[in-house]
Amino acid sequence: MSTASVKCELEKYGLTPNRALGQNFLASDTAARTIAGAACENRCPVIEIGPGMGALTAELVKCAQRVAAIEIDKRMAEIIADRLPEVQLINEDALKADIPGLIAALGGRANIAANLPYYITTPLCVRFLSLGADGGIPAMTLMMQKEAAERFTARPGDRVYGPLTVLAGYYYEVTKLMELSRDMYYPQPDVDSVVLKLTAKGAEKLFELEWLLNRAFAMRRKTLSNNLRAAGISDERLKSLLGACGIEGNIRAEKLTVAQFANIAREIEAHGK
Repeated sequence: MSTASVKCELEKYGLTPNRALGQNFLASDTAARTIAGAACENRCPVIEIGPGMGALTAELVKCAQRVAAIEIDKRMAEIIADRLPEVQLINEDALKADIPGLIAALGGRANIAANLPYYITTPLCVRFLSLGADGGIPAMTLMMQKEAAERFTARPGDRVYGPLTVLAGYYYEVTKLMELSRDMYYPQPDVDSVVLKLTAKGAEKLFELEWLLNRAFAMRRKTLSNNLRAAGISDERLKSLLGACGIEGNIRAEKLTVAQFANIAREIEAHGK
């Protein structure tokens, strides 16, 4: 779809973009084909989050085994149902939808493709990463603002290095697929976007990793020891926990590598908090 065709479709249905939902519709057929190709690489079914006007959806149905789409906006859901009746449509908030149940219904494994509004990028991605840890999401192809994408590719010590960086880096290989200029969307956003491809590593699930990250980064200016102590871990246990992992207690969480966080999580799972 081009900018002109997106405008035409909106006029046809008597609609305007809902800015409260962060609606900026992809308006590039070339980008849609590239993203769909990446999302369909392993021939799994695909769950699309926020299909909007269906530019990406139309390409996904050409290459995916099956396509399901979760759309919060009832107006847009009706457009998808009208234009692409072969798509399994769920008119619901993706933060509340039964994604595990949907993955199970699609055969137990499904890729994610999404054009993520900035205001829900982090909570949605944390949810995907947590679900992906169970092996149900082998790959994700995600469009997001450049600023949000930096959190996935940050290195220890970077300003935006945090829980999302570590979760993504532990469970997935993260690569930048392409950049999308703001003029590839309608209405045009204020910033450019990036498409990230996440491919599952098959890493063991660490049940304590998310808990650890939330506590370790609770107060970024405090040391790792102080944050974990505030989370209820005793001084004696802290000494043995960090000592077993070869980590000094006066370091800040933002300086630890993904592997170091994984080691601490394993130690907690093996011997408790």
